[in-house]
Amino acid sequence: MANKTIAARQTQWLRGVLDLAVLALLAEGGEGYGYTLLQRLAEAGLPDMKAGTLYPLLNRLAADGLLHAEWRAGEGGPGRKFFALTDEGHAVLAEQGPKWIEFAKNSISVVERGVRE
Repeated sequence: MANKTIAARQTQWLRGVLDLAVLALLAEGGEGYGYTLLQRLAEAGLPDMKAGTLYPLLNRLAADGLLHAEWRAGEGGPGRKFFALTDEGHAVLAEQGPKWIEFAKNSISVVERGVRE
């Protein structure tokens, strides 16, 4: 399988979990801005995330009421837009997180069966 096809499949995996991953990182860390979230995603094993993917996601989550966004002046540099979970964001994570975990476990179980053969 060509590297391009493999990369496209892995991008689809990421799209399926990215909303919840960002909500979880913000629940864990309190708040963050785009660049720090990109770093934290990479540290969590979700590397190669592009800013052009993350920033529209953050803005969509804010528009949906799941995140609070606030511009702050930078210290010696440009301002930054910080994001934090709203109460609704916490509720969505609490409701959807366990459902995703169950889905992921079931998916892993199916794939493992095929890989073992």
